[in-house]
Amino acid sequence: MNKKAKNRLTSILFAVITAAVITVAVISVCVGKYSITVADIRGMLMGEQVPEMTRRVFTTLRLPRTVMALIAGVGLGIAGSVYQIIFKNPLASPDIIGIAGGANLGAAVTIVSVSTSGMLAIAAGAFWGGLTAVVCVMLLVKATRSRSTSTYVLAGIVINAISKGIIMALKYFADPENELAAMEYWEMGTFGNTTMSKLLSILPMFLIGLVGILLLRRQIELMSLSDNECRALGVRLRPVRAAVLVLSTLMVGSVISVTGLISFAGLIAPHTARLMLHRNDSTTIIMSGLVGAFVVLMADILARVLYSAELPISILTTVIGVPILVYFLCKRGKDAA
Repeated sequence: MNKKAKNRLTSILFAVITAAVITVAVISVCVGKYSITVADIRGMLMGEQVPEMTRRVFTTLRLPRTVMALIAGVGLGIAGSVYQIIFKNPLASPDIIGIAGGANLGAAVTIVSVSTSGMLAIAAGAFWGGLTAVVCVMLLVKATRSRSTSTYVLAGIVINAISKGIIMALKYFADPENELAAMEYWEMGTFGNTTMSKLLSILPMFLIGLVGILLLRRQIELMSLSDNECRALGVRLRPVRAAVLVLSTLMVGSVISVTGLISFAGLIAPHTARLMLHRNDSTTIIMSGLVGAFVVLMADILARVLYSAELPISILTTVIGVPILVYFLCKRGKDAA
């Protein structure tokens, strides 16, 4: 296939996945215990008269939730693709450098230590926990004086292990009726607590991380090469890598501080994007964000319609993600053979 045909196919794939994301976003706004029709949405956008309850459900519940699911999928998908490129590890995901573990610990500490810990306090604790974890990873890497990408992975594993150990201790001493239940619920993730105020509070940090990653996409693409090749091409590895980690933390930390932990989304989206495009470059990073948005939006829709009570989002992303990972495992085995 020549270059022109590849570019045409890539454009078609982007158009298809974008249309799919828009479609599931509209469905996400419509489905729920109080149904909203497409005609209602069109009427509100055109300034027509619609029932007050429909308008309130749309503006205070469905729209913030759908937008939050959209940016969560985009953020986790892009972050997962970036981590897999710069760490040269196909199993890398947003928790590879301790972001998820740190955020989980920050939320757990807030739940236990603050007597009136509402969702806003838990979100703040989770965000700062994730940011602190990344700072600890970078300090640990600096202390080793190593420039290898594997050092970041090992440092992330260390921070995650420490975080999990502290969380287990907190769970042991937590009040089983209130604090323990809140910790477990936050670990499974949900979009049910999303409000417009929470969305707007994390949106600036998310956009800073997203725009920064997109501006550095060429340097990130070059980091898929060996370290010596990157330096030969003029990439300043240590500052660029540190900047990418900080920007990714802003993006992922802002998302999971509101939604809780979302499993597998940041892992399966990059693999699916590479399977679609047959490449691993800056184009794949953007496609990973779109695929992540589709996966998370679909999971959120299923979380609302499959059972009378709303299911935690990580249950659905795991159900979606495990078969995809099994497929990639089988495909890799065939390629190796």
